[in-house]
Amino acid sequence: MANRITNLFNIKYPIIQAGMIWNSGWRLASAASNSGVLGLIGAGSMYPEVLREHIQKCKKATNNPFGVNVPMLYPNIKQIMDIIVEEDVKIVFTSAGNPKTWTNWLQEQGITVVHVVSSVKFALKAQEAGVDAIVAEGFEAGGHNGRDETTTLTLIPMVKAHIKIPLIAAGGIATGSAMLATMVLGADGVQIGSRFVASNESSAHIDFKKMVVEAREGDTQLTLKELAPVRLIKNDFYNQVQHLYKSAPTVEQLKELLGRARAKRGMFEGDLNEGELEIGQISGLIDDIKPVSDIVKDIIKEFEEAKKGVTEL
Repeated sequence: MANRITNLFNIKYPIIQAGMIWNSGWRLASAASNSGVLGLIGAGSMYPEVLREHIQKCKKATNNPFGVNVPMLYPNIKQIMDIIVEEDVKIVFTSAGNPKTWTNWLQEQGITVVHVVSSVKFALKAQEAGVDAIVAEGFEAGGHNGRDETTTLTLIPMVKAHIKIPLIAAGGIATGSAMLATMVLGADGVQIGSRFVASNESSAHIDFKKMVVEAREGDTQLTLKELAPVRLIKNDFYNQVQHLYKSAPTVEQLKELLGRARAKRGMFEGDLNEGELEIGQISGLIDDIKPVSDIVKDIIKEFEEAKKGVTEL
């Protein structure tokens, strides 16, 4: 299945396992890479030295390429980038910031840089910054999201029409047929998050994984747009947010309700009532928890079957 994405990352299949906070530790990343896709460690939930530990363990667990996803909004970003270089990581996905800030510096260290965007405007800015590829993530995605609420079906062809570098589709993709659909629309590969949350190797709490499996259509919602738009499972915390909205809250009041470490509390520690539970709309199609290797096999099998079906159509 060789194409621009498999060649860029030296992987078997054009699939990236998303670097999600509190889900994407070294076990998930190495299992993904060992399955022929690109595994990503999610640096957003790690102190710098914890990230170093995960990188070192990942290198011992796989001989295949893997990378690190780095949200650029954290104050210790320089320390994180230095560790990535010191540990000889060759692939970095950046998000939540200006790609011009780090792209050239990382590339000078021999690192392939990919930036995550939610609009044509930011895709063009990323291409101008010199990134090697772009992830265009639609409104369906879990976790932090774009303010414009553009769906993947709409976003991918619009971004494709304006850029020349490799394009990776994300948001609402958990099956081989969805992978094929986005590639027909112009993507060179896909980034998958929610499906890998419900894997044996995900670092998420087992109770959160079970809740993802139980989720159905309409059980997630994008909220907290005044702070940073985030898609959550509707639970007690979500209901508290909605109740607060009835009083036209200030940003400070929203921040006070959110507090600190609420995502860790929900996804990593398993507090399903008061925690922040980030997952995509596609959770309604996820019905089991299984090994990463089986997930990848299922996706590729369905992708090939879907291709045959399209040909017959």
